[in-house]
Amino acid sequence: MVNCVSTTQRALAPEISTWPADDPQLIGSSCGTCGATTFPVQQRCPKCSGGEMSEVLLPRRGTLIAWTTQGFPPGAPYKGPTGKDFVPFGVGLVQLDDVIRVEGRLTENDPAKLKFGEQVELTMLPFTTDEDGTEVVTFAFRPVEN
Repeated sequence: MVNCVSTTQRALAPEISTWPADDPQLIGSSCGTCGATTFPVQQRCPKCSGGEMSEVLLPRRGTLIAWTTQGFPPGAPYKGPTGKDFVPFGVGLVQLDDVIRVEGRLTENDPAKLKFGEQVELTMLPFTTDEDGTEVVTFAFRPVEN
């Protein structure tokens, strides 16, 4: 017998992605003065201090260029599982095309299973559950199946 449970979901940070779109993208900003791209969205350009920033959708796929495993719960403002409920997770630096480097969770937490230059793509995954039972999701990068 299959147990079907209807789960309500919300994004941990709804302003940074187009989720719940079927193929969500991260939302960054681009400077109209110097062309620099930022993530997340910023009101002023960190490169030239210009105020001509506009929102842009970032590529879904990229290249893994560095990674590690977060073996203990991060400090504040972390709101995820702690104690016996905490599961170590992978963190990686991903080059999204020639646009920007983004740091984010990885779906793989074993560094030995990751490779420099590996292709990854954006996905959403469960992060925690609110007191009211709402599942909170966040973005992560998963290896692209060849």
